[in-house]
Amino acid sequence: MTSESPLHGRAGQMALSLRSALRRTGVEEAEANVVERVFRLAMAPRVAQLDDDHHPAYLHPGRSVLILLQDVGEVDPTVLTLAALHESVDVNLSTAPELIAEVLGASASEALESIPLPGDERLVERLATLAPGVRLAALSERLDHLRHLHMRPDLIEHWAATHEEVVYAWLPFAERTHPQVARRYAHWTRLFARRLGEP
Repeated sequence: MTSESPLHGRAGQMALSLRSALRRTGVEEAEANVVERVFRLAMAPRVAQLDDDHHPAYLHPGRSVLILLQDVGEVDPTVLTLAALHESVDVNLSTAPELIAEVLGASASEALESIPLPGDERLVERLATLAPGVRLAALSERLDHLRHLHMRPDLIEHWAATHEEVVYAWLPFAERTHPQVARRYAHWTRLFARRLGEP
């Protein structure tokens, strides 16, 4: 564990789950410490702003990292930290770019800024230009939001458009990037189509 103030409740449990997953996948102790520190950094706005620790967005940074560790077998700490820090839906919960640059360096902040947000007019084009590690970080972060979209009635007016965007942009992008991630995206598109009442 790092020397910073410990996280409590569900956030603390997620920190322990991350630590366990990092160890199981063979991430070195020093690198695991960096990932955990970044998870705490990403959690700070959530702890401060969300009263309900069961809100779907609350543990999003940790879940995004676990997708990489458990589904992809990705152990590059740079990729893991980008996944924890990227925020494509609840921008008010994002970590300040200057803080990211201070902790991880300007290159990390620039990498995060290169990831297009949902609704970007050049989404397909910009996704195609992402570096390999950034691609995985973007896909895992987006996938976690998608997996919890049905728990977000506050976003219900965007559900159909989100599904459409995944079908034409994110699913093909996943298929070109990683087979297991692509399977997860394909599974989500099928299930959510049923939720939307599509044939």
